[in-house]
Amino acid sequence: MSRPSQAVATLPSAVLAALVQLGDHLSTARLRRSESLRDWATRLNVSVPTLMRMEKGDPKVGMGVYATALWLAGFEEGLRHLANPANDAQALAHELRILKRPKRNVHG
Repeated sequence: MSRPSQAVATLPSAVLAALVQLGDHLSTARLRRSESLRDWATRLNVSVPTLMRMEKGDPKVGMGVYATALWLAGFEEGLRHLANPANDAQALAHELRILKRPKRNVHG
């Protein structure tokens, strides 16, 4: 049996909270579609316990399982917009600061 990833063991609380919320949203999506745990797990190609862990926001469940659940619920378009460089305000602000820096004279 493999050891748990150190990255999973040290996730920031905000990340854990976001995963719990995502799992809850996916659970709600499943229930609103009147899908049983077994049927949804079959469609995801995972076990019922794995689906239950995903719906609780378990960070050890693979990203592909979360992504496929989003697709099953019709939310795959949202995946396309995650981490879109055009919406990366921190990086854009950083790039603007670099552009505004005074140029150094190399022929001094």
